[in-house]
Amino acid sequence: MEVTIYHNPACGTSRNTLAMIRHTGIEPTVIEYLQTPPSRETLERLIAAAGLSVREAVREKGTPYSELALDDPALSDAQLVDAMMAHPVLINRPFVVTPIGTRLCRPSEAVLDILPDTFKGAFAKEDGEKVLDAEGKRLV
Repeated sequence: MEVTIYHNPACGTSRNTLAMIRHTGIEPTVIEYLQTPPSRETLERLIAAAGLSVREAVREKGTPYSELALDDPALSDAQLVDAMMAHPVLINRPFVVTPIGTRLCRPSEAVLDILPDTFKGAFAKEDGEKVLDAEGKRLV
């Protein structure tokens, strides 16, 4: 199965999502989107495929969101996408694309909805939260 993750290695949610993908036995295509941002077309496609509004795809925490006054409800989707293109750190993460679907994987276990059921044993997040039991069955 072909899987792509738009990843930020400094983000625990993104690292947990990547680890869950690998736990299925899949080695995904990893795009570190801060180094290689998606094109505008790709970003808009990711947002739409995930069933999100553009505003839902904008990251606030640890970004220039406030400084750019992106909380202004008068801003259009195009203006928000412009901001994300100029400052990729504003793109919420991680987006994951599989043949089953596209998700913004927040929380990280949202990725389980778009992966095959080929989990190999127990899995816990970095913080110790158990996600899969010894048989690879979902706990959360």
